[in-house]
Amino acid sequence: MVFYISLVLIVFCMIMSIRTLFLPHKIKGKKVSFENFMYLAFIYVTVMIGFGLIYILLETNGYTVFMEGTVGLEGDFLNQLETGFYFSAVTLFSVGYGDIAPIGIGRMIAVLEALIGYTIPAAFVFRAVFEMEKKL
Repeated sequence: MVFYISLVLIVFCMIMSIRTLFLPHKIKGKKVSFENFMYLAFIYVTVMIGFGLIYILLETNGYTVFMEGTVGLEGDFLNQLETGFYFSAVTLFSVGYGDIAPIGIGRMIAVLEALIGYTIPAAFVFRAVFEMEKKL
């Protein structure tokens, strides 16, 4: 039961973070600003941590979602947490070094995360341009 509640809360937080890209008056009119950079960085961090926690929740509940080399994920919880966040980051930013590979349901989650990773900057730029044109 805790697994499902945790999963729902994590997904909810990620959706609420991404949702801010589509709300009015959240991005300042300047083309480049520290505030806009931090805004985008916080969205990325929220999504990265969210997916990392989803991977770890699934792993700790008996689902194998990724492999290191040719063996499943081994080690204590901190090692699993580090691996989950690392895999989430390289997937979100579409780096994909290949040292960790998704398997099973992890493949679909990784595809969704990569799609979101591509979409966030496009939505951010669209939003900034739309807000600037609106002011003209």
